[in-house]
Amino acid sequence: MPNILHRLTIDAPPERVHELAATAEGIQRWWTARPVTGDDSAGGRLEVYFGDHERPAAAFEVVEGTSPRIVWRCVAGPSDWLDTRINFALTPRNDGGTTLLFSHEGWIAETEFMNGCPTNWAAYLMSLKAGAETQAFNPYPGGEISRWD
Repeated sequence: MPNILHRLTIDAPPERVHELAATAEGIQRWWTARPVTGDDSAGGRLEVYFGDHERPAAAFEVVEGTSPRIVWRCVAGPSDWLDTRINFALTPRNDGGTTLLFSHEGWIAETEFMNGCPTNWAAYLMSLKAGAETQAFNPYPGGEISRWD
């Protein structure tokens, strides 16, 4: 199965990065700029909205949410995403920053839809990085590079 992998060095402490990647309020700041609804604790369900759509674009079961690892499983959304897992693994750096290993795992096949996702994930992870470091978030639609439709 193909996977999307990214590694980022973030000049912010792991606690700050964790807050942005693990909480509904944090995710909203770097990814969607729309409300992220639901329960962000382990076993909970998060729903993510984009654009003017009144229904969520995707929903995730929170498999793990405590530092140093955050794991979501896609339970609703684009068919190519169903049952994939999104992982954020945080490692403290000696300089006070964080190394983030990101993966979006379990894709059934490489598809045209999948081709756009690594690019968009990179853009949104850069939004997370910039926001953690300087509060300069760039969520959807600012960070979108490849459209879903």
